[in-house]
Amino acid sequence: MEYDEKLARFRQVHLNPFNKQQHEQGAGEEAPGITSQARLPELPPGEPEFRCPERVMDLGLSEDHFARPVGLFLASDVQQLRQAIQECKQVILDLPEHSEKQKDAVVRLIHLRLKLQELKDPNEDEPNIRVLLEHRFYKEKSKSVKQTCDKCNTVIWGLIQTWYTCTGCYYRCHSKCLNLISKPCVRSKVSHQAEYELNICPEAGLDSQDYRCAECRAPISLRGVPSEARQCDYTGQYYCSHCHWNDLAVIPARVVHNWDFEPRKVSRGSMRYLALMMSRPVLRLREINPLLFNYVEELVEIRKLRQDILLMKPYFITCREAMAARLLLQLQDRQHFVENDEMYSVQDLLDTHTGRLGCSLAETHTLFAKHIKLDCERCQAKGFVCELCREGDVLFPFDSHTSVCADCSAVFHRPQEIPNSFIY
Repeated sequence: MEYDEKLARFRQVHLNPFNKQQHEQGAGEEAPGITSQARLPELPPGEPEFRCPERVMDLGLSEDHFARPVGLFLASDVQQLRQAIQECKQVILDLPEHSEKQKDAVVRLIHLRLKLQELKDPNEDEPNIRVLLEHRFYKEKSKSVKQTCDKCNTVIWGLIQTWYTCTGCYYRCHSKCLNLISKPCVRSKVSHQAEYELNICPEAGLDSQDYRCAECRAPISLRGVPSEARQCDYTGQYYCSHCHWNDLAVIPARVVHNWDFEPRKVSRGSMRYLALMMSRPVLRLREINPLLFNYVEELVEIRKLRQDILLMKPYFITCREAMAARLLLQLQDRQHFVENDEMYSVQDLLDTHTGRLGCSLAETHTLFAKHIKLDCERCQAKGFVCELCREGDVLFPFDSHTSVCADCSAVFHRPQEIPNSFIY
C-alpha cells in the first residue's frame, strides 16, 4: 500500500509534458474523477516529500543573458525609432554644414534607420539583417561555401549552421557568436579617419602592451605561452593567434618610402582596414616623398597623363556630344583623376608598378584627344593659335609640343618649336 501511495504522488507531481489536457487545466481546476482528498494522500511522519525540480530550481533564465550589447540605440520600439529619426533629421539641418557634429548626426541617422528596418513588423517582407556595433550583418544563404568564423576561429558549416556577414567590413561569424562580438566595424574608422600609418612598422615592444594582445587584451608572449605573439607589420603591434591569422597585405608606408610592394603579415583588423582603404586617394606623394618621382619613371608618365586629362576636362563639360557620350565616365573607377593630379591611392601605385595603369590611362588619353581634335567640331573651334609665330596647326593645351601661360592660359609652341626669328 505504501508503494502505491508513493507511486501516485510521484506521478502527480511529474506531469507528462505530452499530456496537453493536464497542462491546460488551471491551478484552481481539478481533473474529472479526482477529488481533492484522493489526489495527494497524506505523507506518513518522517517520509521524504517528492518535489518537482522544474518548479524549485532557478536556472537563471529569468535574466536575458542573450540580450544585445548596449550600443548606439536608445529607442526600443518602432514609434520611438521613427520619432528619433525625425529629431535626428532636424538636428542635421540645424547644424553647420560639413561640421564634425553634422557628420556624427548623419552616422546616427543611418544607424537609426537600420535599426528601424530590423525592428519593423515581422509580418512584412523584411531582410534578415542584424545591426551590432556599427556592423550591418546579413544572413548568408550559401550552404556550400566553407568559411571561418572571425570570432571563435572555427569552421562555419553552412549546411547545418547559420552565419552572418557584415556588408561593411566583411566580418563573418556564426549566429551564436553575434552577441559575443566586441570589435566595431572597421568601415566606421575608414569613414571618420581615412588615413594611413606612414611609419614603417612602428614597433614599441611587448612591454608597452603589458604583454597583452593589442586588440582583445589576451595574455601573449614570444615563447608562445599562453599564446603566441604575432607582430603586425602595419601597426607594429603584437596580437594573439585569434586576432592575427598571418594574413598578407601590401604596406602603404613601404610603398611610398621604398617603392616596396612585397606583401607582409598583418592582423585581421589591419587587413580589413587596408582592404577598405585600397582604392581611397589619400596619399599626396609630393608632400610625403617628392623624391619618388626622380626614381620611378612610371610615376612621371602617370602624372603627365593626369595633367593632360585635367586640361581636357573643360572641353567635355561644355560639349554636348561629350556629355551625351559620357566620356568622363571612362574614369569612374578613379574619379580623383578628373579632380586633381596630386592624390593617389595604394591601388593606383600598385597598378603603376605592374604597368596596368599606364596602359589604361594612355588609352583613355587617346580617346579623349581624338574627340577634341578630330571628332567634335565644337571642341576643335576652341583650339589656340600660337601668339608668337601665328603659324602651324591649331594648338591645344594638352599637346606635347605646347606650353601654357600660367597667367593668361594662352598656348604657345615650346621654345624648340618656335622659329628663331620669333624668339625675343
